[in-house]
Amino acid sequence: MNRRKFVSGSLLSSAGLVTASGLLSFVAGKSNNISSGGQQVHNTDQAAFDFDLMKEVRKFRKIDAHIHVHLFDGPPEGNIDFADRLGIEKMVISRPAYEGVGTPGEFRKYNNQVLDAMKAYPDRFLGQFTLNPVFQKESLEEIARCVDLGMVGLKVYTQVKINDPLFYPVIEKMIDHKMIIHMHAHTQLGVGGYRMKYDTKIRPNTSIPEDFTDIAQRYPEAMFQYAHIGGGGDWEYACKSFVDYPNIYVDTSGSNNPEYMVDFAVQQLGEDRVFFGTDNCYYQSVGKILAANLSESQKKKVFFHNYNNILKKAGNHVD
Repeated sequence: MNRRKFVSGSLLSSAGLVTASGLLSFVAGKSNNISSGGQQVHNTDQAAFDFDLMKEVRKFRKIDAHIHVHLFDGPPEGNIDFADRLGIEKMVISRPAYEGVGTPGEFRKYNNQVLDAMKAYPDRFLGQFTLNPVFQKESLEEIARCVDLGMVGLKVYTQVKINDPLFYPVIEKMIDHKMIIHMHAHTQLGVGGYRMKYDTKIRPNTSIPEDFTDIAQRYPEAMFQYAHIGGGGDWEYACKSFVDYPNIYVDTSGSNNPEYMVDFAVQQLGEDRVFFGTDNCYYQSVGKILAANLSESQKKKVFFHNYNNILKKAGNHVD
């Protein structure tokens, strides 16, 4: 890799450069000699800096396939602020039972928060409902209620694993609605997702790749979204595990930016099974797609079209 390509790629992958008014743009013609770490970057390197970063950011339509409301950014206006800065057209929002046990009272309350956000910003938010299949009757009733109110998918956390038999009736109902099942997931470094020497204290019911492949094989007509390969786990292991399961998709969200992660996911799973997402980590999540060695058409798929094709199955797609 030459110096020019390295510098340009570094700018893209760090798309979270912020000033008081938002992101920095690198615009041509500012200087012929730009200081860099005490060194002078001369004309031969100027083209690496003659680059309007925000023009590149806004070039692509975006659906954020993994975002939360009322968790990290305050009220929904916080999410909208980030979306406006980065040209994120639609956010697929949820509020899973993150702190509590996920009683019916809790998941109804969280779903109502999502519904309120959808009403406040109908052109920006697409809602996913949450539930806890331990409460079977109430969960199935909540699916019916939330679908009737315009929500477009399911987001679940760690109450039970994705392949627990308690999930079977829920999955079958989601198949009927032609909607995706988005599950929190993690793979610790090590064989099979576990290496106790480096135990990160994940919750015992957190779903790992083997749980996803098991349920995907049982229900090949269902659609499963493995959350945040950029969340700090073993993304190589996860992507390799899903190669032969076309109904498992991954989203690229998370605060980690490993080099080659997005490229690897596309190579392993194909360009149609990778979603752009942030999990409320906005700048680096946009930057890692821009910095990936993908064609422009592939970036368009990851940023927008892949998830829109999922929405299309139930008639909820973006025009």
